Amino acid sequence: MRSYLKIAIILFPFFSFFSVSAQNAFTKGVNLTGWFGASSARSVPFTKFTKKDLQEIKSLGCDVIRLPITLHYMTNGAPNYKVDTLFFNYLDQVIDWTEELQINLIIDNHTIEVAKSKDVEIPLLKIWPQMAKHYKNRSTSIFYEILNEPNTLPEADWAAIQSKVVDSIRVYDTKHTILVTGADWGGIYGMTTLKKLKDTNLIYSFHFYDPMLFTHQGASWTSPSMIDLVGVPFPYDAARIPMCPMSLKGTWIESSLSSGYRNDGTAARLKSTIDGAIRFATTNGVKIFCGEMGVYNMNSPVLDRVEWYKTVAGYLTEKSVPWTMWDYQGGFGLFNKGSNEVFEYDINRPMAEAMGFTPPPFKQYVFKADSVPFDVYTDFPGENMQMGIPGGIADVFSSGAYQGNYCIYLTDLPQYNAMDFKFKFTKDLSRLVAANYMVDFWVKADFPGSNVVLRLLDTKTSDPKDHPWRRDFTLNSAVAPFDGQWHHVQVPLKNFQDVGSWDGSWFNSTNSFDWKAVEHFQIVSENMALTGKKFWFDDIRINGTPLTGITENSATRLFQANAYPNPFSDETSIEYELPEPAFVNVSIYDLTGRKISVLVDSKEMQGKHQIQWNPRQKGLSKSGNGIYLCKISTSAKTEVLKLVFQGN
Repeated sequence: MRSYLKIAIILFPFFSFFSVSAQNAFTKGVNLTGWFGASSARSVPFTKFTKKDLQEIKSLGCDVIRLPITLHYMTNGAPNYKVDTLFFNYLDQVIDWTEELQINLIIDNHTIEVAKSKDVEIPLLKIWPQMAKHYKNRSTSIFYEILNEPNTLPEADWAAIQSKVVDSIRVYDTKHTILVTGADWGGIYGMTTLKKLKDTNLIYSFHFYDPMLFTHQGASWTSPSMIDLVGVPFPYDAARIPMCPMSLKGTWIESSLSSGYRNDGTAARLKSTIDGAIRFATTNGVKIFCGEMGVYNMNSPVLDRVEWYKTVAGYLTEKSVPWTMWDYQGGFGLFNKGSNEVFEYDINRPMAEAMGFTPPPFKQYVFKADSVPFDVYTDFPGENMQMGIPGGIADVFSSGAYQGNYCIYLTDLPQYNAMDFKFKFTKDLSRLVAANYMVDFWVKADFPGSNVVLRLLDTKTSDPKDHPWRRDFTLNSAVAPFDGQWHHVQVPLKNFQDVGSWDGSWFNSTNSFDWKAVEHFQIVSENMALTGKKFWFDDIRINGTPLTGITENSATRLFQANAYPNPFSDETSIEYELPEPAFVNVSIYDLTGRKISVLVDSKEMQGKHQIQWNPRQKGLSKSGNGIYLCKISTSAKTEVLKLVFQGN
C-alpha cells in the first residue's frame, strides 16, 4: 500500500502538468504581417485588412491572431516614447473587431531592430505601461507579447529586463496574460534556458523554423544568403537532394546538404525538438505557445512544404501546443505563390487542410467590368487598393479634412513624384466611361500658379510594343480656385487625355490606353516641383449613376426584401430573409452612388431580419428628399430595394 501511494504521488503532478494546454484560451491561428509593421503610425496601411478579413480568418478555424507591431515606432521616440493617439485609434478598431468576432488577439511588439542590446529596457519600460493603462479594461481575449525574438542579448540580461517589464505592466493591469520568451532569437533553446518568472499569468513563447536548410531556401536575409538554394526536399530524400550552389560552397549549407540534413530533415527530428519545449512546460508547470512557424515559398517544393506543415502543425496540435503560422499573406503565407492573395480564390487548399484549417469552397475568379461607384480615398485608401507615398511631404492622415477625420496633404514634392493608388484587381472602367462617370473629389490649394496632374495608368502586358499608357487631367486654378478653401471638383473620365507612356524612355501616344485594364490612379507633380506649394485632397471616388450593382432588382427577390412604409416621411423598416447563416452588409446609397449609411455589417442567422433607417439621423435635411437605394448583400447574392423619402 505504501509503495502504491508513493507511485501515485509521483505520477499525479506529472500527468497534471503534462496537459500543457488544458486551459489554453486558443489553439491555432495566423500572424497578420505587413499591417502594423510600419515606420510610424501614419505609415500604417490600415485598410490592408478589414473586419471582413478577420471574419474570413475565423472561418478557417482560427481562434487567435498574432499582430506583429513595430511598437517602438508607434511612439514619438526618446526620451518619452509617448504612444501616438492615431496608433491607439487603429488598434482600438482592430480590438473592437476581434472582440465582436470572438477571436483572441496577441499584441506582438515586433520591433526587431531594438532587440539587440540592454538599451531596449528604456523604451520597453516606457511603452508597455502606456499599453497596459489603455487596454486594462478590455476583454481577456487580448494578450501582451513583450518583445519578439530578443536576438543578441545575453540570456541573463534579457531575463532581468523581461522581469522588470512584466512588473511594470502589472502596476496597471493584473488581468491580461503576458507572453514571455527566451533570448537566442526566441527559439526553443532560448525558452528552455529561461528561468521561470514569478508571475503566474504568463505564456512562454517559442518560434520554430527547423530545419533552416529547408524552411529558408531562397531567403536573402539569412547568413549566408540562401537565394541560390533551390529544391531541398522534406522529408530527407537522398535522390532529391540538390547540388550545393557555387555561392554556398564552404558554408554550413554545403555540409548540411552532404550529411547533416540526413538526420535534421526528418519528421522524427522535428518532433524530438518540439518535445524539448513540452518538457520545459511540464517541468515548470507553465503554458507554452509556438508564435511562429513556417516555410518560405520562394524555392521550396510545393508538396514538400505541405508535408512540413502537416508534420509540424499536426504534432503541435496533437500535443495541445497552440500555434500561429508565419504568416497569413506573404512569402510564408497561406496563399498560392504569385496570386493576388484573395481569400475566395487563392488559398493554398492542400496546405490549409494539412494544418487543420477549413478552406472556403473553391471559387473561380471571373473578371467583370466595373458597374458601380467606388472609393479611392475616404479617410483611408479604398478597398483593395495599395498606396504608394511620394517624396517630399505626403500625409494621408492630415487634419482639417473636408469631411470625416483625415485628408491627404501634399507639399514639397519633387517634380515627377506621384501619390499612387494601385488597384489590387485590374479595373475595367469601359462601362463607366461610356456612362459618363467622373473622378469626384474635394480639393484645397494655396498657390494659384501651381498644378498637379490626375492620372490613370493601364497595365503593361507581355507584348513588347505595349507600355503602361497614361490618361492625364491637369488640375489647376482654372478648374477650381486655389484660395486655401475647399472646392468640389468632378472630372468626367472621358476628359482624361491619352498622353503617352514612360517605360524607361518616352513613348508618344498611339491612343492605345486600355480602359478595360486600368491599374493605377495617381496624383502627380508632373509639370513642376511643389516646393512651398500645398495641396489637400479629400473624398476621392469614381462616381456616377450605378449601372447594375446598385439598381433596383425587384423582379429578382433574392432576400424577399421589403420596406414599409415606403414612401416614408420619417423612418422606414427594412425587412429581409436569409436562407442560411451568412455575413451580411446592408447599406444605403443615393442615386449618385454615394454611400449614405451602413446599417448592418455582421454575421446573421438564418431567418427573417428587420432594421430601421431614419435619413434624418444622417443629417439629411429637406434637400435630402428623394430616392435612395438599399443594397443587401452576402458573399453570394445581392438585392437592391428602392426607398422613397418624402420628409417635410
